[in-house]
Amino acid sequence: MIKMIIAVLAYLILAPVVGGVLAGLDRIISARMQRKVGPPLFQPFYDVLKLMEKERITVNNAMDFYVGCFFLFVIVTGCFFFAGMDLLLVIFTLTLASVFLIVAAFSTGSAYPQLGAERELLQMMAYEPMVLITAVGFYLFNGSFNVSSIVNGSVLADGNVHMAFPYMIGIFVGFLYILTIKFRKSPFDLSMSHHAHQELVAGLKTEFSGKTLALVEIAHWYENVFLLGFVFLFFANGTILGYVIGIVACLITYFFETFIDNNFARMKWNVAINTAWVVALIGMVNIIVLYYL
Repeated sequence: MIKMIIAVLAYLILAPVVGGVLAGLDRIISARMQRKVGPPLFQPFYDVLKLMEKERITVNNAMDFYVGCFFLFVIVTGCFFFAGMDLLLVIFTLTLASVFLIVAAFSTGSAYPQLGAERELLQMMAYEPMVLITAVGFYLFNGSFNVSSIVNGSVLADGNVHMAFPYMIGIFVGFLYILTIKFRKSPFDLSMSHHAHQELVAGLKTEFSGKTLALVEIAHWYENVFLLGFVFLFFANGTILGYVIGIVACLITYFFETFIDNNFARMKWNVAINTAWVVALIGMVNIIVLYYL
């Protein structure tokens, strides 16, 4: 219980810091890839602080309420994850958070956010199957949906503790693919984007401003941290070496997603769904293999 409380408190305090630094690194690496200098590392924090100081201008109170619910449920999702609770509960809570953000966009009555919200729904249709397949894969490998159990690895027939990655490589590839959607990177930054090339202005968050937009940005920092936590689970096996490999894998994954973001043009929504379901089939094949191992 003490370890669980410490893990949750560490997430609440450190996740926005780590998420903001990752966002800053993303901007710097993107700028270097384009042969530019780029902003300072802490620019995302400066941006959020400036948003917090802006005058409160909102379309309606309902929008702020739904964005607040989105922010709350993203944090609750991360708390469930780092407390070592049920992986399915984590996934369902994250889905509920996304639904609140979509409803917030629809509540504005503006064309751009509504179109962005529709695209967000299509993206959910694309990535949700693979997320559930990942949870099922961990259950078949470890015998439990609990994150605390998965982190400790699985004891196989040889009596040794093994990390999941070699046995779930197909699922890992599929999850890595849909992370591009969850991180809102090109070629799948369909509903909103952190770049200026978005033809929907700012997409889903066009009508968000001031403190409301700041909450959305901070929520994404929290979200990115526990999404990388899923990557960590593939490599954790209860040993210090496994934890180090897992952390390095998270950093490499984030760099890889940034590289993809800067080297691919945005694709249409039907491409996102079709390709995401193809990798979901690869994950299903991996599940069948795990079942008979």
